[in-house]
Amino acid sequence: MSSFRTLDDLGDVSGKKALVRIDLNVPMANGEVADDTRLRATLPTVTELADRGATVLLLAHFGRPKGERRDDMSLRRIVPAYERVLGRPVHFIPDCTAPEAEAAVAALQSGDIAILENTRFHEGEEKNDPDLARAMATLGDFYVDDAFSAAHRAHASTEAIAHILPAYAGRAMEAELKALEQALGKPQRPVAAVVGGAKVSTKLEVLRHLVAKVDHLIIGGGMANTFLAARGVAVGKSLCEHELAHTALEILDAAERANCTVHLPYDVVVAKQFAPNPPSLRICNVHEVAADEMILDVGPAAVEALADVLKTCRTLVWNGPLGAFETPPFDAATVALAKIAAALTQDGSLVSVAGGGDTVAALNHAGVAGDFTFVSTAGGAFLEWMEGKELPGVKALGLA
Repeated sequence: MSSFRTLDDLGDVSGKKALVRIDLNVPMANGEVADDTRLRATLPTVTELADRGATVLLLAHFGRPKGERRDDMSLRRIVPAYERVLGRPVHFIPDCTAPEAEAAVAALQSGDIAILENTRFHEGEEKNDPDLARAMATLGDFYVDDAFSAAHRAHASTEAIAHILPAYAGRAMEAELKALEQALGKPQRPVAAVVGGAKVSTKLEVLRHLVAKVDHLIIGGGMANTFLAARGVAVGKSLCEHELAHTALEILDAAERANCTVHLPYDVVVAKQFAPNPPSLRICNVHEVAADEMILDVGPAAVEALADVLKTCRTLVWNGPLGAFETPPFDAATVALAKIAAALTQDGSLVSVAGGGDTVAALNHAGVAGDFTFVSTAGGAFLEWMEGKELPGVKALGLA
């Protein structure tokens, strides 16, 4: 990653208009914002620009309106929650392009903050239409991208616009890119990666990329069952993609060639039914899973061994839980390893970077999200970065 321009590279912005791409695609319940994490993530950039005298114009999408104006996907609904989080008034402008929004933007004062209407109400947004990007760009003097979570999409408000206006990374984008560089770009070795989740098929490219990048690859969740089965282990009724056995063996071979040690569980938590605290619950060696049992978590002996691995490492990248963590007691392995990673991070011996929706939920559940070096709330963008892909929104800023 080359050097990139941040808010530190901006000169005097007083009286200038900043077009800032943020992520306001928040969960809603009964017309109210149900989780304001993404709103709070925007505060450092938005408050800094407003305090420096810029007029801050916020660009964002919400939902999938597919080029249609829909009241249920209007960003007007986000304004009250954003005002609460920000602690200042927020204007709403019912379009995000010139000439429709020009008069409303011109009426704003230095330091004012406004949310512009959903960029996806324009059909050209998802087509990365340069004409739409120009119509947006007309409203501002410079562009700030603070939405890493949308950086894997080449859209008008994330990619094309960065070629038209002087473009900068916002504070959240800057922190994300520095953390990712620390994790896989130029990490301190040894590096460990935890990759969990239900299906190997959703993370094939991640696994292929990581075996050439990390020293230890820890595979958990339903994915581990596919690798165990590929090695000839009977996994009973466990979630398993038997048809991917050949692919799993290819990944294991690639890891061996790259001197990457792959860690699969050797003891597991099994049950005959998937339910909270089932009576059939037991811990056994992976070779002792009965035909009518399901593997639902990594066992305690394997977790202890994985903890010893992390103690030898300097860097950790984590995506996905080790077991069916939403249903107790199948959260035990994820919680235990997350607490160990957090303690090592707090001791200063480990740089820990985690990301993906399930991962964030699991770390919050374990109570340690705040103890990791960096936790990304981005889903698809984090996964594509782990696959080694170039993200269009990052490349457009001249960052990749």
